[in-house]
Amino acid sequence: MKTSLPLTCIFAQMLLNSCNLQQPACAEGTAAATCSWQTILQDKLPLLGHRNWVVITDMAYPLQAKDGITTLYAEQPYSEVLGAVKQMIDDSNHVYAHVYQDKELTYLTEDICPGIDSLKADMQKALAGTTITAVDHEQLIARLDNVSSLFEVVIIKTPLTKPYTSTFFELDCKYWDSQKQELLNAKIAEAQK
Repeated sequence: MKTSLPLTCIFAQMLLNSCNLQQPACAEGTAAATCSWQTILQDKLPLLGHRNWVVITDMAYPLQAKDGITTLYAEQPYSEVLGAVKQMIDDSNHVYAHVYQDKELTYLTEDICPGIDSLKADMQKALAGTTITAVDHEQLIARLDNVSSLFEVVIIKTPLTKPYTSTFFELDCKYWDSQKQELLNAKIAEAQK
């Protein structure tokens, strides 16, 4: 029995060390109070590229257990977080975002979700000039599940308590587009003839 206890302790420690920490640690020497979701996202953004996702969610969004998903919490209002994330992505020199929202949001009305009209207006203001594609919520969740097996997904939960309000930013390369890729593919195909 004496030899199995140390082995159990070692196994337990290995298991604990391998768990995915949902809130990344702040840089050494950084006070915990100043290590906000903004700081963490700003530090991660240069590492993110096409195929990575950033998602802004309501409070009930589930904490996902996959290694490829980092979940952060923002105490600020949803629309404020949405605007700040959009600005960070817009200011980056290497990525832009395809933006998706839950299709169900388009059907929410004041009679079944009081305050939704005001929130929709705030969201529209925060995403001004952005093309937004509406997709069924379950399809977006399935895409995140699939993508996170290979690529990082950053989820930022907010205190919002309205359903179907998630905004999904699918990052893409800002300096290389599909037209340039088609030209390159044509050149490669021509050279291989």
